[in-house]
Amino acid sequence: MSSHPGANVRPDVDVRPGRHVSTETKASFKTTELIVYILSVLAVLIASQVVNDGDFNAKEAWFFVTLLTIGYMVSRGLAKSGSPDFDDDRG
Repeated sequence: MSSHPGANVRPDVDVRPGRHVSTETKASFKTTELIVYILSVLAVLIASQVVNDGDFNAKEAWFFVTLLTIGYMVSRGLAKSGSPDFDDDRG
């Protein structure tokens, strides 16, 4: 088991180096996607308040916010789908 004769070998101790536990993607609050999403939502909601005619009301504004939210969630899902998630195999 050991390359050195007479070396102390303890079968109850795992001497293998541990694997690095990490992911490739950043946390969502560290990405520019979140900043762009928040600014876009604020822009849509502010625009719906500033425009006084019937063409762009609160119902349409919230519809656009919903579309932005779906787009953000899809982009985060795509970012995470391509990244391997490493985990320690010893525990």
